[in-house]
Amino acid sequence: MSRGTPTRVVVVHHDQPEDCLATIASLRRSTLPVSVTVVDNASDRASRATLARGLERFDPSEVEVLEAPENLGFGPGANLGLQRFLYDPSDGDWVFVAPHDIEVAPGTLARVLDAASTVANAGLCCADVGDAMVPVFDPYFGGMVVPGGDEPGWEPVDYPHGTLMALRRDCLAEVGMFDERYFSYCEEADLGMRARNRGWEVGLVRGAPVRNRNLGSPVAVVDELQTRNTLLLVREHSGRYHAFIRICFTLVQVARGVLSPATRPAVFDPRARLRGVQDFLRGRFGPPGHRR
Repeated sequence: MSRGTPTRVVVVHHDQPEDCLATIASLRRSTLPVSVTVVDNASDRASRATLARGLERFDPSEVEVLEAPENLGFGPGANLGLQRFLYDPSDGDWVFVAPHDIEVAPGTLARVLDAASTVANAGLCCADVGDAMVPVFDPYFGGMVVPGGDEPGWEPVDYPHGTLMALRRDCLAEVGMFDERYFSYCEEADLGMRARNRGWEVGLVRGAPVRNRNLGSPVAVVDELQTRNTLLLVREHSGRYHAFIRICFTLVQVARGVLSPATRPAVFDPRARLRGVQDFLRGRFGPPGHRR
C-alpha cells in the first residue's frame, strides 16, 4: 500500500452537519492521506448550508459532496460513494465507509489496512469500537455480537460492523455493493455473509479504535428497521423456516415486553416491531413506512 495515495473514505450524512464536519476533521487527522466523499442524503436546506460553509476550508480535491435525490438510507447512500470509488481505478484497492458521527484515532485507518495486508484474500474488515465483542451471524437471530479476543490485529468475524468498515475493490466487484432493500441496519451483515460465501476473509482489527457518538434515529424507527431487516437477513441466509421461527420469537418478545416492562431491551417499541414483521411479510422494504 502506498502511503502517498489518498485513501477514499465515504461518509453518509443526513441533517447533522456539525457532527459530519467533526467526523471529517477526525479523518483528516489520520496518519494516512485521505480523500473524503460526503454523500448527503437529502438534508434540509439549513443543514446543507451549514455543511457547505464548514467545507470551505478544504480543497475540493480533499473533500467532495455527492447529493442524493432523497434520503436513501445508509446502505444505498454509501453505494453512491462506492460507485464513485469503483469508477476510478486510481483510487486504490480499499475504500472506507462510515456514518456522519464517528471519532477516529489518527492511526486507525493505517492499522486497519496494515492488518488487512497480512491476510490472504481479505475482503472486508472494520475498526474496533472497544467493546471486546465480535459480530457473528446466527441462523435464527441474524446479526449479533459475542465476546471476542483481545490480541491486537486481525480477528476473523462473520461480518464487519458499520461504524467504520473497509471494503476491498476486488471484493466489491465480485460480491456487489450493499443490498438497498435494507435501507439502514443489517446491510453490513448481509454484505459480510455474501463475501464469506464467495471465499473472502472478513475481520475486525483490534487496536484500531473508532467511536460512534450517537444513536441518530428515533427508537421506533430503529426498532422497526431492525426487526424487518433481521427477518430479511435470516430468510436470505438461512431460509424461510428460520425466518418463521424468528417471527415467532419476535411476537413472544413483544408480548413479554408489553406485559412485563422491566424485561424490555434498550431499543423497544411494540408497535414498531409489529410494523417490522408486517412489512417483512408484505415485502415492504426500503425506508420505514415505505409502501410499494
